[in-house]
Amino acid sequence: ASCISLCAFLIISFFLPPPQPALETTEIDVDGGIDQDIFDINEALGLDLFEGDIKLDRIQERNSIIGDNYRWPHVIPYVLDDSLEMNAKGLILKAFEQYRLKTCIDFKPWGGEKNYISVFKGSGCWSSVGNHQEGLQQLSIGANCDKIGTIQHEFMHALGFWHEQSRSDRDDYVSIIWDRIQAGKDHNFNKYDDKTSDSLNVPYDYTSVMHYSKNAFRNGTEPTIITNIPDFMDVIGQRMDFSDYDLQKLNRLYNCSSSISFMDTCSFELENICGMIQSSDDNSDWQRLSRVPAGPNTDHTNMGECKDSGYFMHFNTSAGAEGSTAILESRILYPKRGFQCLQFYFYNSGHESDRLYVGVREYTSAHPNGTLRLIEEIKGSPETYWQLHHVSLNVTSKFRVVFQGVRGSALSNGGLSIDDINLSETQCPHHVWHIRNFTHLLNTSPAGAAGRIYSPPFYSSKGYAFQVSLYVNGTIDNPFNLAMYLHLISGANDDHLQWPCAWQQGTMILLDQHPDIRHRMSNQRSITTDPLKLSDSSSTYFWDRPDKVGSVASFPNGTTFRRGPGSGTSAFLTHERLRSRNFIKEDGVYILLTMEDISHLLSTQPSVSPTFVAPDFCPDNPCENDGVCVIVNRAPVCRCPAGDDWWYMGTKCERKGTTQENTIIAVSSTIAVFVVMLIVTITTAVCLKKKYSQGKKNSESPSLEV
Repeated sequence: ASCISLCAFLIISFFLPPPQPALETTEIDVDGGIDQDIFDINEALGLDLFEGDIKLDRIQERNSIIGDNYRWPHVIPYVLDDSLEMNAKGLILKAFEQYRLKTCIDFKPWGGEKNYISVFKGSGCWSSVGNHQEGLQQLSIGANCDKIGTIQHEFMHALGFWHEQSRSDRDDYVSIIWDRIQAGKDHNFNKYDDKTSDSLNVPYDYTSVMHYSKNAFRNGTEPTIITNIPDFMDVIGQRMDFSDYDLQKLNRLYNCSSSISFMDTCSFELENICGMIQSSDDNSDWQRLSRVPAGPNTDHTNMGECKDSGYFMHFNTSAGAEGSTAILESRILYPKRGFQCLQFYFYNSGHESDRLYVGVREYTSAHPNGTLRLIEEIKGSPETYWQLHHVSLNVTSKFRVVFQGVRGSALSNGGLSIDDINLSETQCPHHVWHIRNFTHLLNTSPAGAAGRIYSPPFYSSKGYAFQVSLYVNGTIDNPFNLAMYLHLISGANDDHLQWPCAWQQGTMILLDQHPDIRHRMSNQRSITTDPLKLSDSSSTYFWDRPDKVGSVASFPNGTTFRRGPGSGTSAFLTHERLRSRNFIKEDGVYILLTMEDISHLLSTQPSVSPTFVAPDFCPDNPCENDGVCVIVNRAPVCRCPAGDDWWYMGTKCERKGTTQENTIIAVSSTIAVFVVMLIVTITTAVCLKKKYSQGKKNSESPSLEV
């Protein structure tokens, strides 16, 4: 289908008018080109929150100890409020996928549970710490908070975590420069003793997604936090993804022994090759090697940097007859979600007629010995580098992953190799952009448009053609950063698509090439096409058809097309952070691209049953003491908070009641009733006695007849 679309696109392009003088493509920054941290956003809004982004309640103001009752269940109910921006809604769901991949924490739409998190577009980015057991608990993802690391940070607060630099032992690792802190903001740098905040026996973490940046709350241009190990000065404050220690703490707090969507990883460093087996249905074998004369010279995991390590699996196609087969199968795996993404690196040093087939062996009650289903054929000319591949499996019964190598018809000097396999129950990215010789580009590309490169054209699942531009050394106004923008381009399907393009979310991920998917800290940004967004300089719609709003451009082969304006950020990633992880490996980077329809998120209020209607919340909250206002029969009604032994009552939750007060009232009422009953009893006895005495006197007197 992709080939047909591309051919149609080239035919249409042939009949386009002759190319006009190229116009500069417009590109806008969704964040103003400023890498604003959470605390910068909240400060600019004038928010005075505890530690910059924490909402305290009356209990935590008296006692900050987080106990077991502050933990959420492992499956957390949530509501995505309709006030949220569409891009934020899509990113929140992506953040949930990261929690599922790396922890045992899951999220489900609210179905009437007592306690749940309501995510809304408030002023800034903030959350409470822990589960307050008070029903609806708010978490704000406001303007410019729509970054996956920011969302992970705020949900970490909700799950019970404070900021990393507030630990009791922080002075051993960082120095706070007090005279550089803004007046009145000193309290944001307080630290807790070990009776208030538990580090869960995990070392101090400079790379934590919960750490302040070096410039937090500064009053000038100098940093407020100095790391005692200088190499970490430009590392603290990262908002890319969870660090390894973040995950250790989260998994310890919630007693996670495994994660939800992770299934398997293998870099073949151990001789047991991760429990994989050589099939008996073939006539050759895969070998565990560290080097092949024809290539690869090193594995992908360590790239030859570690002595006596660095292995991969290799099928030698230089020997044997045409059609010789080697089959390598994983251990038996048990799916939970019904969809999986297999990711691995592949090296072809054989002949272009050699083939690698990827499939699954599925076990069902009807086929207890398993049925082989081949899913993808990988072929092509030999290359001198490792290549990243993704295969969607979509398996619902227990299975094995199968790698089947087949020798081709021509002479080969090498063979087929695989390394760094990861399997998870997540969706695969739609496209991969591999940029080679990246160090050379960094060293030679100028800042600005002269140093800009474009991806190949890609198509979304709905048929929209798009392209990504990358400024290797940043823009003129923002050098020493990677800048990245998403563009719609003219394509073969444009006559049949909706314009302006509505609610397609494009996600650009710079891949951290760590061999284990659970330990990756990739950097990503998402852009969502709002059909009503106008161009800054005209009354045209920004995401309208590229033939209408775009400028003339051409592919390397000379084919002309129209490129629409771009949306993204000139502060995608600093060069310091680019070098802090495995973004560049074998002198190449991978950018994973997905464009998906998120129009189903336009309305996200849950419905529990056909007769249940989730209440609408009041625009202004008249309720006191953290009461929640809802609209019932078009009138505001306060839902008052309650605990195990206390509650608020009244039309505005203005009165507090406790079990102790009720006990006193009950005892007092009992005593009062007893006294009243005693008085009634005595009075009744006296009256009866008097009546009896009077009756006796009358019976002794002569009777008178009337």
